[in-house]
Amino acid sequence: MFGNGVRPQIWNEFTERFNMPRIAEFYGATEGIANIMNIEGKPGACGFLSVLFPMFYPARLIRVDPETGEAIRDSRGLCIVCKPGEPGEFVGKIRDTPLGDFHGYADKKASEKKVIHDVFQKGDSAFASGDILEMDEFGYVYFKDRMGDTFRWRGENVSTTEVEGVVSMVAKHKDAVVYGVEVPNTEGRAGMAAIVDPEKEVDMDKLSKELPTYLARTFKLKKVALLKEGFNPQEIKDQIYFLDAKKKAYVPLTEELYKKIMDGKAGL
Repeated sequence: MFGNGVRPQIWNEFTERFNMPRIAEFYGATEGIANIMNIEGKPGACGFLSVLFPMFYPARLIRVDPETGEAIRDSRGLCIVCKPGEPGEFVGKIRDTPLGDFHGYADKKASEKKVIHDVFQKGDSAFASGDILEMDEFGYVYFKDRMGDTFRWRGENVSTTEVEGVVSMVAKHKDAVVYGVEVPNTEGRAGMAAIVDPEKEVDMDKLSKELPTYLARTFKLKKVALLKEGFNPQEIKDQIYFLDAKKKAYVPLTEELYKKIMDGKAGL
């Protein structure tokens, strides 16, 4: 079976449930010039890049600034290739061949944003996917997030896709969206999650134990609209939960608690 974006948290469960011996996953963009595949059925991997002979395939993961999304460069002005276990942007080298040429979009400015120069050597160019992937020591590549969906909290970069996977797993595969919201008197963005749970069956205690410690302390599906709403209980009809640092448990976000957060009196 071929997949394109099979969730890692349901991979093994899916293969067992439907007696699928192998899922071949692939990653790529229609306008992209480099695609990767996981034909061996490695759970969670969207592709493979050779660790021993990387020069034979025109794709790499490069370091990018998590705040600006710009490529991080070395003293020579070239991009820095990520080491195994280090997340980075997937880029494909543009070549003067039928399969390696990037024709761009109708919008010239949009095309220019997708091309970076002086990547592996002076004068070359590459297609920037805008996706953050990570390669393990064996060369298997895993999708992490779309650039721009990641936010910072307590000095850590939080991958919304990674956290959404954990939330969905704890919520018995219910749909969930994770995003960062600004909170007065704090740096970065606090994480918030919107969970499709009309029956209110999500185990909040289990959720607090499963999520990474750097995940944001507020809980609550269109990301842009949710970002604008923030976490004001007067503006949102759904029940919102707040991770109480002292109780180490999620508690309902009341108007009184909301005021304490806004005044900087609630421990985050």
